[in-house]
Amino acid sequence: MTDKHSLIQPDRGQDATAIHLVSKDSLPDWLKTLSAGQRAAVEAQRFKGAGYETAILPDGTNEKNGGWFAVGGVAKPDALSSWCLAKLAEKLPAGTYRLVGAEPGPALLGWQTAQYSFTRYREDKDPTGPRILLTAEAKAIEPARAEARAVAKVRDLVNTPAEDMGPAALEAEIEALARQHGAQVRVTKGEALEREYPLVHAVGRAASRHHAPRMIELEWGDAKAPRLVIVGKGVCFDSGGLDIKPAAGMALMKKDMGGAAHALALAGLVMGAGLNVRLTLLVPAVENAIAGNAFRPGDVVRSRLGLTVEIGNTDAEGRLVLADALARASELEPELVLDFATLTGAARVALGPDLPALFTRLDATAEALLAAGRGCDDECWRLPMYEAYREYLKSDIADTSNSPENGYAGASVAALFLDKFVAEGIDWAHFDTFAWRPAAKPGRPKGGDALGLRASWRMLRERFG
Repeated sequence: MTDKHSLIQPDRGQDATAIHLVSKDSLPDWLKTLSAGQRAAVEAQRFKGAGYETAILPDGTNEKNGGWFAVGGVAKPDALSSWCLAKLAEKLPAGTYRLVGAEPGPALLGWQTAQYSFTRYREDKDPTGPRILLTAEAKAIEPARAEARAVAKVRDLVNTPAEDMGPAALEAEIEALARQHGAQVRVTKGEALEREYPLVHAVGRAASRHHAPRMIELEWGDAKAPRLVIVGKGVCFDSGGLDIKPAAGMALMKKDMGGAAHALALAGLVMGAGLNVRLTLLVPAVENAIAGNAFRPGDVVRSRLGLTVEIGNTDAEGRLVLADALARASELEPELVLDFATLTGAARVALGPDLPALFTRLDATAEALLAAGRGCDDECWRLPMYEAYREYLKSDIADTSNSPENGYAGASVAALFLDKFVAEGIDWAHFDTFAWRPAAKPGRPKGGDALGLRASWRMLRERFG
């Protein structure tokens, strides 16, 4: 993976290739400032000023940069987005660059994430070297680097296949994070897991010893500070269990720990910034496998909270492991609980791959998260926890079922199931995120991705900063 530390640097007047930003509206006037040869080069490259268009033009007056400069098309040159420079970062040759007449601002993020590559199993396809962007806004550099590192962490974890990113590997990642920030980690597994987190144990018990289930808990911060709990679904691979998925449904299930990846990355941002919170990170890490001891449709399992759960579908396992984690979170009497999970296909049918579904108890929390997402180009969309749908979770023999018999409002019903395990009065937000990008966009390559992470981080900074 490209070292994100070097991709944005303070502008101290060093030699750099110029980048001009032009929109469709400003293009005619900008062309008038060019020579005839430069205008011919613009026309030859069919540059029209549309978003993400790029061109390279000759510059006979500056031999230090090889005699050329770059131009990029943006919608609004005076209001840059996170992604408006990303195509330039992908296409330009290696070197150092400076915007003309503007500062990158939010585009510092996309400049870095555009140069991400997952190289654990093969050599980097882009051996040309990094593209470095200069900015005079020195205070913006470290926050932008931190966010890019967090996005890269999510991508790395999600892109790693399940054999190399099982429960033990997730534990190792959290242990490394704890060492970096002076946090403490407690891991519960084996008989203690069965006793303390029975739903987590039930989902993961069919996996091999190499991928044995566990609850991972990280603690950090001042004991007197407000308690923040971040929970991430860590289903490292989901076969569906005895309600087995078809092959096509299993193809991307290495990403089913994407919630844990978001939670881990967000916890890293919180600790790295020294946010004034008492942080708890909870990751129930399992593989939903198939074996003779797998949990079955129709089984009834008593949760950590004490509620009994009838298993209507073993492929609705993510909400089971989250239920025990959310019960533990409630015991800590937090000011806020955030959970991330690749939970339902219904959320993707409703909102597509780009928008994480957001569920909250409090309107104010929803509004804060939605506004934060809009402000940093990481939008989410609120879906309802409609009270009338609670009846879909009724069981004839247990306190609740984990999966309704009908297929209605799947994302909302899953959120209502989770709501049963969060204590009354706790401010709680649940992200049903995809953690995957099926097609590349500028700054956002195909594969694992962070969706809802930066919106959450912006909201936390505003609330606790």
